[in-house]
Amino acid sequence: MNTSEISIRTAAPSDAGELLEIYAPYVARTVISFECEVPSLEEFRARIEQKLKRYPYLVAEQGGELLGYTYTSPFVGRAAYDWAAETTIYLREDKKRMGVGKKLYTALEEISAMQNILNLNACIGYPEVEDEYLTKNSAEFHAHMGYRMVGEFQKCGYKFGRWYNMVWMEKLIGEHTPNPAPVIPFPELDPAALQKVLG
Repeated sequence: MNTSEISIRTAAPSDAGELLEIYAPYVARTVISFECEVPSLEEFRARIEQKLKRYPYLVAEQGGELLGYTYTSPFVGRAAYDWAAETTIYLREDKKRMGVGKKLYTALEEISAMQNILNLNACIGYPEVEDEYLTKNSAEFHAHMGYRMVGEFQKCGYKFGRWYNMVWMEKLIGEHTPNPAPVIPFPELDPAALQKVLG
């Protein structure tokens, strides 16, 4: 796949149906998502709308088809954690290992830096032994993107009759100073600067 033909843009609530089609198999057939019930279209649309009030929610598009999406969320949710954000990424199952994830995460990281976010954290399902529901591919992708392993929780997720571990991986993307600049909500970013990142 020629990644130069892939465009990155901000998701819209109207994308919910196509994005839910991407996400649903991860819920129904894998432990990549710890969610056990596929959300309704209304719930999924509401999630997009809620994220966009403060954080970027990006989609990769080629020829009118959505290939994947990524977004950030509050890390824990207390005020002192404002400079950290949790990352999420899902790709259409037949579009993996083609550079789509890298392109999405690169844009997400640049936008997060524009927001003055300093830490990006990923919560990842992690098998003690790889099986048909979960491999270590996600952790390996994050390591390739510069994240490092910072913690592992034992048997904290139960799905498909099996227990799974969870790991946190982290990437520091800014300098931690005594007086950090306040985090800028995504809707308040300069549109021209944002467009340079999205291209």
